[in-house]
Amino acid sequence: MPCRGLLALCQYDTNKLVRIQSVRLGSLKWGLNGTVLLFICIMMLWNRSYQEFDLVVSSVTAKVKGVAQAHLPGVGDVVWDVVDYSGPSQEKNSFFVVTNVIVTKNQKQGKCPEVPLKGRLCQTDKDCERGAWDKQSHGIQTGSCVRFTLLKKTCEVSAWCPIETKTAPPRPALLAAAENFTVLIKNNIRFPAFNFIRRNILPEMNDAYLRSCQRGNDSLCPIFRLGDVVREAGERFSEMAVEGGVIGILIKWDCNLDRLMQRCLPRYSFRRLDEKESNKTLYPGLNFRYAKYNTVNGVEERTLYKVFGIRFDVMVFGQAGRFSFIQLIIYIGSTLSYYALTTLLLDWLIGTRCYSAEVGQNYSERKVEPVQDKQKCILCVSYVDENNVRLVKRSQKKSLQDVKPMSVQPRKEDTGHLRAVLCLLQPGVGVDRGAEPPLDRKADPKPKPHRPAWCKCDCCNPSSLPQEELCCRRSDGACVTSSPLFEQLVLHHPLLEAVLLYRDPLSPPADRGQTTALRHCAYRQYISWRFGVPPNDTHPAIPSCCVWRVREEYPSPDGRYSGFEPARTVSMKACTNGEL
Repeated sequence: MPCRGLLALCQYDTNKLVRIQSVRLGSLKWGLNGTVLLFICIMMLWNRSYQEFDLVVSSVTAKVKGVAQAHLPGVGDVVWDVVDYSGPSQEKNSFFVVTNVIVTKNQKQGKCPEVPLKGRLCQTDKDCERGAWDKQSHGIQTGSCVRFTLLKKTCEVSAWCPIETKTAPPRPALLAAAENFTVLIKNNIRFPAFNFIRRNILPEMNDAYLRSCQRGNDSLCPIFRLGDVVREAGERFSEMAVEGGVIGILIKWDCNLDRLMQRCLPRYSFRRLDEKESNKTLYPGLNFRYAKYNTVNGVEERTLYKVFGIRFDVMVFGQAGRFSFIQLIIYIGSTLSYYALTTLLLDWLIGTRCYSAEVGQNYSERKVEPVQDKQKCILCVSYVDENNVRLVKRSQKKSLQDVKPMSVQPRKEDTGHLRAVLCLLQPGVGVDRGAEPPLDRKADPKPKPHRPAWCKCDCCNPSSLPQEELCCRRSDGACVTSSPLFEQLVLHHPLLEAVLLYRDPLSPPADRGQTTALRHCAYRQYISWRFGVPPNDTHPAIPSCCVWRVREEYPSPDGRYSGFEPARTVSMKACTNGEL
């Protein structure tokens, strides 16, 4: 057994091909293969699937320039430069520009009434808890209820007084002139896998170029006007400046580092990142507070600024590719499966009405070899009193006569066998048509066994195997073995010798040693006569009466028979092809 396992490793298995000689199919095949090849090449060049890729690593710095003058209520005209409108700090890869402001001047540490937010009113000191505060308070309660206006009283707090009372931003925005500010974005990138470094300020960009370039004329210009950025993001600067928001500046690097097609240039795009519908968000826009401190007469004071503005987030993404032989081989291997579509389409066309049913069936029979599972043995049964063929499952308990059929199919005539019958009935063939076979054979000296319950012709013998319990009839009547044709087509010795000689022309004349061959040939003759062409993947079952009649005519010398053995049989149709 180990030797067999080692020999199995030294075997090579390959697929079976069916070659169809057809100009139409051949032209369609090469046309489809050419289409698939063209599609593969286009997608390879479009997606650069022949390259190895690496993701970008980048750093960003921004420099804003511009001056604006705004009239602040209670303050007057104030000039804002880059220090004022850029906010107190810069975040990584982003910058902030102030567009609107609420100013609260001269705040000092002291005690003053709290701003009545959401009905925070009081009537007596009992309504105010000393030391209490919450996230919306401007200070810590002192426990006193004081007058805020002539009609309202609120709890007194220790805080920076006076408290900021205005919350809604001014309309229009006080610093709407920031629309004309400009920003210089410097982006340095690197692709570590290829040791490639570049920045968006290209080598050919000098100082004179940067002073005069405009994005309207040059898409590579790294200087952006804020109003243009907001407009290209689909927003209006005057509306967005009131409450503020977030704008994304996207820089995409899609680099091809192959020598013949080297290209590595940035592409800029813009979009708004926050929710622009003020009435659909709880906290619209973008704002924060900061203060400027000073000392007056030894007392520290501050000016509180609540600023609204636009934050610009610079986001860099991209990749670089360079030719790789390994990636090319992987892509070619992954696309070879596309050629299977040609086979699937052609098989579908052959199986549809585009071709005749005979061509499709012939192609299917030659390409596909069905193999039935041993556990699912399908038997083919033909009764002499029915013109159909029954397909039944093999049963280990019920007799084959009583098993219900899976399906009933019309009997397909075997034209080769029919021609053989006609030749047999012609005069001078070697069969004595004048000699009628004896209908009344000599009685067997052995007593006839009792008729089985499943037998309908009174000629069957009992059997211990359920698959052998089959009669030639479905209902009571004469047995098929009593027909003269049974004697001539199944049992006639010269005919069986002629069939055997046809299969092996150089075989010696039949003798007693060839009784087994004559018996098996008689079985095949009966199958071709009564079953015609059996359905595919089925095993014809010969009735018990016919089996025993053949055994009586051509007995085994030792009296032993192999019994029921399902096997694929060769029909008389094969005679016409020289296969019988």
